[in-house]
Amino acid sequence: MGVLDGKVVLVTGGGNGIGRETALLAAREGAKVVVNDLGGSLTGGDEGDAGPAEKVAAEIRAAGGEAVSNSESVTDMKAVQGMVEQAKDTYGTLDSIINPAGILRDGMFHKMSESDWDTVIDVHLRGSFNVTRAAVELFREKESGSFVLFTSTSGIIGNIGQANYAAAKMGIVGLSRIIAMEGERKNIRSNVIAPFAWTRMIASIPVKDEAGAQRVERIKNSMRADQVAQLAIALCADKAKTVSGQIFIVRGNEVILCDQPRPIKSVARMEGWTPDSIIDQAFPAMQGSFFDLGASASVFPYDPV
Repeated sequence: MGVLDGKVVLVTGGGNGIGRETALLAAREGAKVVVNDLGGSLTGGDEGDAGPAEKVAAEIRAAGGEAVSNSESVTDMKAVQGMVEQAKDTYGTLDSIINPAGILRDGMFHKMSESDWDTVIDVHLRGSFNVTRAAVELFREKESGSFVLFTSTSGIIGNIGQANYAAAKMGIVGLSRIIAMEGERKNIRSNVIAPFAWTRMIASIPVKDEAGAQRVERIKNSMRADQVAQLAIALCADKAKTVSGQIFIVRGNEVILCDQPRPIKSVARMEGWTPDSIIDQAFPAMQGSFFDLGASASVFPYDPV
């Protein structure tokens, strides 16, 4: 018996990395799986290839599971609606969507093109809107359903060279929270995962020094895509029905629950504030609670020139 027995799950980006491991695990846990992957390059913009998604679906079938493949883009609402219909036509329903599909177009913000900004926002944020919007009415009718979306520490903490990616990923956090709040009465859940795992995205990070090389090697050896898949599948299970609106990080064998932005300190002035009094009194009173920028410089090895 698996935790997803009788469920139907759509996994985007299912041809590689976290998506692939998630699709395989979903099947092992009893789900029927629609494996979606455009089969495109890491930077997107190409026509893609139906091979990666079908290869994973075939692997599931060869192991005795049930799976079909889909090679459409999450950026196209009609295509995503087609994925939902494919699940319904093939298996009669859809219970969960897991959406790790993504691309990277990294670069320093002062050098970033509009195209690189738009393309990353389109795949990650628009793609997350598409997969949730295409299924939410079905989930409301069923009064049951779950979404697992993917954020990143690039947004939560910060990462030099990834302004487009970070902005999209933090947008997904807000999207998931609202879906969870609005869906609570209809038993619709949404959570987000920020993964630490060796994938082709991580493999694309330029290594400029020995410290960077050692860090990449640690990720490769101890932070695997299959470890992230465990949480993604757990979040789709009926036994996790009380878990919604949360932000998780998976780092190797650690599952970390993240804080969410809430007020941490306030100052008041009976006579009101002026710019000068804010500078002289409010900022100094809050200074000890400010978040520093130190983490970002060590996370991503771009030379900020």
